[in-house]
Amino acid sequence: MATGEQNLSVLLATMEPTLDSKTYVFITTTQALHSLPLATLQPTLIAHEAEGTTIVTTEDLAASHGLEGVFPCKKISLTVHSSLEAVGLIAAITNRLKDHQISTNVVSGYYHDHIYVPAERAEDAMRVLEELIEEAKK
Repeated sequence: MATGEQNLSVLLATMEPTLDSKTYVFITTTQALHSLPLATLQPTLIAHEAEGTTIVTTEDLAASHGLEGVFPCKKISLTVHSSLEAVGLIAAITNRLKDHQISTNVVSGYYHDHIYVPAERAEDAMRVLEELIEEAKK
């Protein structure tokens, strides 16, 4: 099984961010995981914390279950297979987005990193990432 790219310059130059058109929200609950309607909520993220479980799902699916989410956001997936041990990719991206006052919530999957940004700033975030890619290619 491939372990992914570790070279930061290669990662930045070859990443292809894709913007998901759906709007996502973050939900928190203290309900037991087995009692949640996960099959129909179709979460893109489940994180267990001492205070409760965080679930990220689409705004529409949350509303259809009577759940109120926070942080309406868009998901940008970095379609470059970064190693779980790669150093600096997320820092480079989040620092650049910070410079443009774009907040981020980042999740790293096995194959790709995913950045949740405010829905109204998603296109701005994509432009910033494209600039970062072009700089890295030079």
